[in-house]
Amino acid sequence: MNFLKYHGIGNDFILVDGFKEELPEDLLSPQAQRLCDRHFGVGGDGLILVLPSRVADFRMRMFNPDGSESEMCGNGIRCFAKYLYDYGLTRETQVTVETLAGLIAPKMIVTDGKVQSVCVDMGEPRLARQEIPMQGGDAEGQVIAEKIEVDGERFEITAVSMGNPHCITFVEDVEHFPVAKIGPLIERHPLFPRRTNVEFIQVLSNEELQMRVWERGAGETLACGTGACASAVAAAQARLAHIHPHRMNHAVFHRHLRRHDTGQRLHGDPRLAGETVIVDVLGEAADAVAAHLRLAAVGVEHPHAIGGLVAGQHEDQAVAADAEVPVAEATGGIR
Repeated sequence: MNFLKYHGIGNDFILVDGFKEELPEDLLSPQAQRLCDRHFGVGGDGLILVLPSRVADFRMRMFNPDGSESEMCGNGIRCFAKYLYDYGLTRETQVTVETLAGLIAPKMIVTDGKVQSVCVDMGEPRLARQEIPMQGGDAEGQVIAEKIEVDGERFEITAVSMGNPHCITFVEDVEHFPVAKIGPLIERHPLFPRRTNVEFIQVLSNEELQMRVWERGAGETLACGTGACASAVAAAQARLAHIHPHRMNHAVFHRHLRRHDTGQRLHGDPRLAGETVIVDVLGEAADAVAAHLRLAAVGVEHPHAIGGLVAGQHEDQAVAADAEVPVAEATGGIR
């Protein structure tokens, strides 16, 4: 099985072309867990499948590192769109993509035959409790600055659906906030029957927010496209910031959000984190999910490789010249 690794501002994904590769349905979840493991797999925030669709130009499925399937992913669909054009699956600069959150129409900005940027109209945010979904209270009512108790502490939360659930809480110092402790507790809070993504937001100014995100099924990630949109909506609902334009600050990353008639529009540059990576996998049977990755020589058109695997989430990460396995010509595939 051949795959590519992409990232959008540090949100990294393993992408498999379902037009060329076959994965049995019962292996998708365990394969996502294996491949996304940053110690024993390739490492990533999700596994994305490029598939045919009966209702759109293409279909995207995404699996989280814990094996659960996600409705949608803003950065993921930007990487998905870049792949479609750069690898010749389409010559159109705008396509429709079927997702579990509905139809999405990413628009590619192309220069010299390559996608340089992707704009995704995220659609109208949904605010009714039942649409998040979230239990308790008025099903038609909105969840704005509602108090919940987590680990003996009380937090004010605002809930937004961008096709997937988001719970946003505003904090004074997001850099030092215990995201790894509180994030999973809110993600799995009984109020959220499908669990939830959790955004911790510090308001820097009327037009700038700083975000840390705990993604459902993935843990803390460097960025989240739907989370950025949901946080901008929550800030506007709480009258803490203006929504047009809105600048999100994910650590050192910035993304611009603009309000349009159809909803939130996400702008940003999807950057290819690694070209084709081919590894050998050991399994008990030909169709079994591998328990281990063998560090065989691989072909990687990217300098950041350790042991033959794409490593890290930042383009400026240094890699020692004496990596365990040298980067070499591709010698095989996943068997």
